[in-house]
Amino acid sequence: MAFDASPVEANLANAKSILTAAASFAATVVLVRSIANDLLPSQLHEYFYDGFRNIFTRFSSQLTMVIDEMDGLGPNQIYEAAETYLATKISPSTSRLKVSKPEKEDNITTAVESNEEVIDTFNGVKFRWLLVCEEVQRENFHNPRSPYRSIVRSFELCFHKKHREMVLKSYLPHVLHQAKELKQQTKTLKIFAVDYQNMYGSISDLWIPTNLDHPSTFEKLAMDAEIKDFILSDLERFVKRKEFYRKIGKAWKRGYLLYGPPGTGKSSLIAAMANYLKFDVYDLELAGVECNSDLRKLLMGIANRSILVVEDIDCSVEFQDRQSETEEEDPSTSRRRKLVTLSGLLNFIDGLWSSCGDERIIIFTTNHKEKLDPALLRPGRMDVHIHMSYCTPCGFKVLASNYLGIENHKLFGEIEESIFGAKVTPAEVAEQLLKGEESDKSLRDLIEFLNVKTRENEEAEAEIRKAELEAREKEVKEGKKGEENGTVAL
Repeated sequence: MAFDASPVEANLANAKSILTAAASFAATVVLVRSIANDLLPSQLHEYFYDGFRNIFTRFSSQLTMVIDEMDGLGPNQIYEAAETYLATKISPSTSRLKVSKPEKEDNITTAVESNEEVIDTFNGVKFRWLLVCEEVQRENFHNPRSPYRSIVRSFELCFHKKHREMVLKSYLPHVLHQAKELKQQTKTLKIFAVDYQNMYGSISDLWIPTNLDHPSTFEKLAMDAEIKDFILSDLERFVKRKEFYRKIGKAWKRGYLLYGPPGTGKSSLIAAMANYLKFDVYDLELAGVECNSDLRKLLMGIANRSILVVEDIDCSVEFQDRQSETEEEDPSTSRRRKLVTLSGLLNFIDGLWSSCGDERIIIFTTNHKEKLDPALLRPGRMDVHIHMSYCTPCGFKVLASNYLGIENHKLFGEIEESIFGAKVTPAEVAEQLLKGEESDKSLRDLIEFLNVKTRENEEAEAEIRKAELEAREKEVKEGKKGEENGTVAL
């Protein structure tokens, strides 16, 4: 059977002619470009190239946004956010990645390499990201004859022109928000201490950071479940209410007062809050601060999304009254007094200086709440008061799970009955559980320890009652003696 091959041959001839024309056009373009590069000045090169680019741009439906790494002299927040955000959008087919691990950080980070394209989809719209790195020659002011070269980085974001408003109002804010959350999840927590020897240096150098590797979490805290649930819900509500705080005209901060005997877990609770929120901790020793101006400078150096801790507020510094504060500022005084006033601290908690920062938590700890100045306890300063009590049955079960790996035991009932009367702290219970290797022996030793503590408490209470009784009897005797002397005198 014969086939008519003329249509096939005609199609092949057409394809051949098209390819020949395309090759001829490409060769012509290369020749013209080569001649232009050799004969025309560089200024004309740019003029013609810009003209061709403008012609093609007019007929193109694509819009390109350029996001430079630097915004003037400072970093561009959108560029930094895009760098973090796009690291999670890299496809398995990507052939080149930039990997780094900053000093004193725990996590290895990946980022987009130069000239690599990343495709992202948002609300059904496709976006093309390209990292562009260009080497530019810059003038050397110290040696004009020896200019230096530097790398200028930028992201090019390409999309259809009709999505311009959506990109500005929805997509880029989404990138900023997601990058913020990603940084919080992967950050290495720091605890900062004051560098008192550098008090007159830059604000950024006042705090010395160290990695915060405290393993405390809310699951491991020896606290009642109700208190833990309350703290967790309060923290969650706080971090989500930025617009609410702005609406009511209050600084975005939250104050906690932790009070109770030593060893009840105040420091562990602070570490658990930091680990839960991914907030850095600033540990402020008020005893080392000499005056209000130094205190203000330190507080200005605290970053957002952080926890400021002032431990043992009742004994860390002897606050001066307002009269003493006046003496500090009196120029006629022969020598300037060095002191920190209560009003100086309160001005940061709820005064004008409280607005110098966002999303901050302020925590005061004390063993004796009754010793605190009433001005510190007024509503709006310490929003939440948490009593860190002696170990409870619920707290004991958490410690038994942490230290012994058991959830239940036949001795639990006896321990729970005696733990209230023993008045022991979670730290004391933990110390007893650490001594033994076997669960049975550790629990029996703990029961013996609790019985000893209960007897000691009963004896101490008996001594107190005896002393109170003797004091009352003495008062009665002195009263009768006074009455008798009064009768004789009459």
